[in-house]
Amino acid sequence: MVAHRHRHANPPPGPLAPEEVAAFHDVGFIVVRGLWRPREVAAMARAFDRLAAAAAHLGASGDHRGSAFVLGDRPDGRGAGASIQRVVWCGAAEPILLRYGADPRLVSRAAQLLGVTDLEQLINQAHFKIPGDGVAFPWHQDSRHRRYGTPEWTDVTGRGSFVETLTAVDPMTADNGPLQLIPGSARLGHLATDPPDHALPADRFDPAAAVDLVLAPGDVALFGPYTIHGSAPNEGTRPRRAFLNGYAAAGANRRVYPGRGAGRRLTAG
Repeated sequence: MVAHRHRHANPPPGPLAPEEVAAFHDVGFIVVRGLWRPREVAAMARAFDRLAAAAAHLGASGDHRGSAFVLGDRPDGRGAGASIQRVVWCGAAEPILLRYGADPRLVSRAAQLLGVTDLEQLINQAHFKIPGDGVAFPWHQDSRHRRYGTPEWTDVTGRGSFVETLTAVDPMTADNGPLQLIPGSARLGHLATDPPDHALPADRFDPAAAVDLVLAPGDVALFGPYTIHGSAPNEGTRPRRAFLNGYAAAGANRRVYPGRGAGRRLTAG
């Protein structure tokens, strides 16, 4: 895929080049290679291992040390609660993940893309994709989960007011359930979903246009709230874990998010 080079009017200063800011708004996502050092990724992986051990002890969805564990069943029937859908506000249980979520390397890039200095962190999640666990995410826009179009959300920037970041903890490859994105879908804006399953209208995008995001550990993808994305189950032989941190422009969100300390305020310095 070749990113279009349309320029964003007066790109704000920051660590991203003007063409990266333009690609984010036009294509809908960008990738920063090698943002995290190997030792930092190793520390994230150890924290994920501890979260997995805690999930095995819980055996069912619930709160643990201020984090919300969302567990499910494996398709092979090997026990209820045997798959980890995600751990919401994972840094409450593993503070090192909360520290990485406030790292200036993430926060400054999110702030630059939003064109603001004051942020509210809504997302700090550990996603586990273990071979055979069946975990998948249908096509969606994050704008629906932010409650776009309701009193709980105001688009204060005029461009969605939210940036999601995904850090690869393990290699993300074509066969292990990679994040898939529809280039250019961000230009559609927020799409109303069809009840009862909140599916995106099939006539508004072409799944065949999706690209697989191939990442090495330590790479970071950044995408906006209107970018259509999803992922299939892990059909490979290795885990595909990802660390998600999402930031809203201050004043956009009025919803209370789960997790002890969720919704913290951050400032890009």
